[in-house]
Amino acid sequence: MVISSALIIWKGLIYITGSESPVVVVLSGSMEPGFKRGDILFLNMNKDPIRAGQIVVFNDGRDVPIVHRVIEVHEQRDSKEADILTKGDANPHDDRMLYTSSNRWLQRKYIMGRAVGFLPYVGWLTIIMTDKPII
Repeated sequence: MVISSALIIWKGLIYITGSESPVVVVLSGSMEPGFKRGDILFLNMNKDPIRAGQIVVFNDGRDVPIVHRVIEVHEQRDSKEADILTKGDANPHDDRMLYTSSNRWLQRKYIMGRAVGFLPYVGWLTIIMTDKPII
């Protein structure tokens, strides 16, 4: 009963937020001081254009999604597509070297959601369970 209730809640959140993963844990310090390792982010994804300054979670084929800030957007007027460039607040350089394949920009299809809220340190349990599976 507990497992089916959790699954129903999770699927409901996916539907309401429009994000395939409505809740994520920050796994690195690349967004400090804004978000620290172990913070939980709540995501939302709608049809609004992505803008510079927004915090997004993207996954372009990696094992784990990445939480970074959008620093540049180039919109194509005719197709409504956009080339998006991200960077971690604590990182000295943009993310072009992080993107998989030979892409120099992200496409919107790789954006899982935009951060709309967070809970500090609540995700440490997830990090501990991942780092120390014996626990």
